[in-house]
Amino acid sequence: MTAPSTPQNRTADERQPVLEAQDIRKEFPGVLALDGVGLRLFPGEVHALMGENGAGKSTLIKVLTGAHPADGGTILVDGRPHAFGDPLQAQQAGISTVYQEVNLCQNISVAENILIGREPRRFGLIHWSALRKRAADLLKELDLGLDVTSPLGAHSLAVQQLIAIVRAVDVSAKVLVLDEPTSSLDRDEVAELFTLVRRLRDRGVAILFVTHFLDQVFEICDRVTILRNGRLEGEYAIGELTPVSLVQRMIGGELATLDQLSDRAQREASERSEGEPFLSARQLTRTGFIEPYDLDIHPGEVIGLAGLLGSGRTEAARLLFGADGADSGEVRVAGEAVSLRTPRHAIAHRIAFCSENRKAEGLVGELTIRENIVLALQASRGWTRPLPRTKQDELTRHWIEALDIRPANPEAQVRHLSGGNQQKVLLARWLLTDPRLLILDEPTRGIDIGAKAEIQKLVARLAADGTSVLFISAELEEVLRLSHRIGVLRDHRMVATLTNDDTVTPERILATIATGANS
Repeated sequence: MTAPSTPQNRTADERQPVLEAQDIRKEFPGVLALDGVGLRLFPGEVHALMGENGAGKSTLIKVLTGAHPADGGTILVDGRPHAFGDPLQAQQAGISTVYQEVNLCQNISVAENILIGREPRRFGLIHWSALRKRAADLLKELDLGLDVTSPLGAHSLAVQQLIAIVRAVDVSAKVLVLDEPTSSLDRDEVAELFTLVRRLRDRGVAILFVTHFLDQVFEICDRVTILRNGRLEGEYAIGELTPVSLVQRMIGGELATLDQLSDRAQREASERSEGEPFLSARQLTRTGFIEPYDLDIHPGEVIGLAGLLGSGRTEAARLLFGADGADSGEVRVAGEAVSLRTPRHAIAHRIAFCSENRKAEGLVGELTIRENIVLALQASRGWTRPLPRTKQDELTRHWIEALDIRPANPEAQVRHLSGGNQQKVLLARWLLTDPRLLILDEPTRGIDIGAKAEIQKLVARLAADGTSVLFISAELEEVLRLSHRIGVLRDHRMVATLTNDDTVTPERILATIATGANS
């Protein structure tokens, strides 16, 4: 396996792994998703797989479970090589997976879900009493007191997760892959899930646990493998790491000052926070997605949101645009209480939102540059008041020139543009609405350095002209360079709001992410 051999990067273990991936390579058109990645899972352990967005975690899981064939490398189960052509072959080799979204049937019983496809039969028919007894015995073995005759849909998502795990281990699983199993569970439900995980571990099952929650890694896991940019960063015993060092290895790079902080941002930070905010949120929450948080955004202020993927950055922003409905809390715009139930309500209050998923939630690839740019403005007018074509052409030419969109052909289809130019089209659409608050979720992800610099300059220019900006980025240096204040999120909670002065460094933000405390 192409893994670091130094003691600090590779734990010593003479046991034979139940599952070992060696030099795994997986390439998609134009993207090398996995480059020489290795992983070892031992019987009776919980092993975390960690990495930021795009690190290769999902691709590695799909290779290990037969959903994607590897382009190179070897998978060994109990020391014997395997080449999985589909998930069934992986399951037959003893590798089972429970995904974040429970893939069971809501309208049939717990017993039927556990044994679906493997029902005991007599005279060619399902032996119902034997099926119920087998399911009840499985639950009893794992100390789960459930009525196996009850319909699955009558149970909570947490219980359905437990049932999915019971089904997975009933197929003689040697390896159980849990992909983000706790993302929609509350603390009590997580505790119940972890009780079952520990029982399975103690029975000798190797469990691969994929999560973004740092607390859970240190609570339940024995070892961790960290991926970064499609490569293996290292394999560690949990005792070798602290939350801070784990975050450092996930993000990578030297954590000394990454770039000179913006003098202007530091100088203006205190000035921007004076006076009445343009938008003020109090105890805004959506159960299971973001815990209650407070946030003030002043005119001309850039508020950065920092945190690992899955920390709640996007979820917090979507509530401010009405893309998701808040369960409780209050939002005031220009001092008046408002209800942001839908994006249309937000747009009416001059709030704009550029989604991190510009292809699925932003741009319409089959439409032209012109059609994409005028989309939000036309929607705000209503479709009974079409924007004249001459006005469309005038506005489109202005923003193509202002943002240097290439090609400069307004009738070119957006799907043929580069990522950076697609992002500029999306920005032009919302700038055309003259927003007072612009929410940018990962606006520079996946674009080249030149386009990234142009977008960063645009953000600074908008703030100088009085536009409020909520800026979300996984890149700490980018957040520090642009933001007057920084909200730090961890495990769906806003744990701190830092004024961007000389005391705020990447190390301090990382420490706050890792510990959940304002360091």
